[in-house]
Amino acid sequence: MAIRVYLDEALKARQMTSKELCALIGITEANLSILRSGKARGVRFGTLNRICGYLRCEVGDILRFDGEMEMTEEDTHEG
Repeated sequence: MAIRVYLDEALKARQMTSKELCALIGITEANLSILRSGKARGVRFGTLNRICGYLRCEVGDILRFDGEMEMTEEDTHEG
């Protein structure tokens, strides 16, 4: 995916575990793990808001575009 997730780095910089963050933001460890691994297909703005609020960071600190455009199945369908 063209969006890279840097949540682990943000957690390490703040000496916080993913388990602690889950408790603070109210999501399951499994769902946070999917996001941390970069396998999530989407993330709610509310979740991003809580993550950034508790980590005191910007969205760009945890999500970055790697510069490589990627075609999805949705992009290949003409509407």
